[in-house]
Amino acid sequence: MKSQKYLKNLVFRVLICIILFLVLSIFINYSDNNMLFFRRNIYERTFNFSRFNNFWSERFGSVLPDGGTSLVNRNIMTFNEVTPFNDGARLDGVNVVMPFKSGIVVFVGEREHLGQTIIIQGMNGIDYWYGNVTNINVRLYDYVKSDSIIASARDNTLFVAFKQNGEVLDFEEFI
Repeated sequence: MKSQKYLKNLVFRVLICIILFLVLSIFINYSDNNMLFFRRNIYERTFNFSRFNNFWSERFGSVLPDGGTSLVNRNIMTFNEVTPFNDGARLDGVNVVMPFKSGIVVFVGEREHLGQTIIIQGMNGIDYWYGNVTNINVRLYDYVKSDSIIASARDNTLFVAFKQNGEVLDFEEFI
């Protein structure tokens, strides 16, 4: 009984995705103006996964897993010293890396001057960058809660930056 309901729900979601894909394909190929509109408003902008997830979850149920169990309860990331670094800040004395806010992992990989980096898009649309990390515990598009351990800081040094719509925000507002 439960598996039939799940299967129907899954088929419905797949059909919705196929229909959206076909409509978007027709829209883009219909005229050059439509292609320019798509490129300017969708392709060249940062897509807000968190806002879409909230919209979708309210109407159709969650598409993302719950994020697993929290490894630490009500703890915050601790550090000894904060100094400006590139577009953000350098936090010294960090052992474990925890997100400042809950959100969706939108990047995991190497970034120049930051080393291994995790970018989490918060539900508020702000991108939280965590650089110089090791022992990464998250994957792309994972939902993480603010009390989860997502990585370790290499040499007890973490680089953080905060961006919204491609613009760098002042790190002092967040730390």
